[in-house]
Amino acid sequence: MKAALTRRCALATGATLAAAALWPGLAQAQSTLRFAAVFSDTDIRAEMMKRLAADVAADHKIDLFLNSTLFRQGTELVALQRDNLEMGNISPQDISKQVPSWSLLTSAYLFRDANHLNAFFASDMGAQMKKQVEDQLKVKILGPTFFGTRHVGLRGKKKINTPADLAGVKLRMPPGDAWQLLGRSLGANPTPLAYAETYTGLQTGTVDGQDNPLPNVQNMKFNEVMGQIVLTSHLVGFDLLTMNLKSWQAMSPEKQRAFQAAADKAIAWSTAEHQKREADLAEGFRRGGLDVYAPNINAFREYAQKIYLASDEAKAWPAGMLEKINAMR
Repeated sequence: MKAALTRRCALATGATLAAAALWPGLAQAQSTLRFAAVFSDTDIRAEMMKRLAADVAADHKIDLFLNSTLFRQGTELVALQRDNLEMGNISPQDISKQVPSWSLLTSAYLFRDANHLNAFFASDMGAQMKKQVEDQLKVKILGPTFFGTRHVGLRGKKKINTPADLAGVKLRMPPGDAWQLLGRSLGANPTPLAYAETYTGLQTGTVDGQDNPLPNVQNMKFNEVMGQIVLTSHLVGFDLLTMNLKSWQAMSPEKQRAFQAAADKAIAWSTAEHQKREADLAEGFRRGGLDVYAPNINAFREYAQKIYLASDEAKAWPAGMLEKINAMR
């Protein structure tokens, strides 16, 4: 009897080992990473995440929770820090609430375009800023996710040429001091409102306008409830593809390198797609009946820079970094 049991145990063990050899996933469980973001499933970045998920599927299962279905806008970073979330699309404005030096990266007219943005994050300065976040917030930044250049969109037909023309205009901005400062730097009256509520806010007149890149305007159909788009080009829009540090450190160095490479590939694809779409949308909105035009950009830039340099936020900026970023080519 004892011999029979021993033989059966040996056979069972052998079968398990054989199965593990045929299906390595049985030997090492696939980890599940939940990803939360404010953007919708029609956003280019949703496809970016699907591509990333496909490339890392052998080791990780990425579950996507889009359109603020898992966490409200602005709460994702805290969820990452509390180990309640594995991956998130985090705004630099949310980071700046906890790391004041990051407010530099949220300032108007800092980066010229997506290439300038990516060059910064690939530089020693970018590494310095990412390390601050890792050390202080305990989250890992995988890279910046460019989503277009932000412009002002308004309900009315009043022509906007300088910041003075936006005086008293209720401009929807996300909640948070960094966003409110951005709105003031344009000459407007910034009004906090969640992204998902912006369409209704424009429709009802709760807000007079919003600022977003053109792909976001299309995705959220803001063009249906606006009369014009003022091409202020005031901010190169980007968020950060970010991971809970505990989840990152649970990977072997080899798996970390593979995951980072897959993230870099997905981010590069998303950036290129946004650049292509931006080039087509301005003309498309014109054909759709919107007044689309450029204001006096120099007037906006000069006004915004004065507002930022006079703010308390600028006191926390790393010495000399603004000048170094301006000098990057």
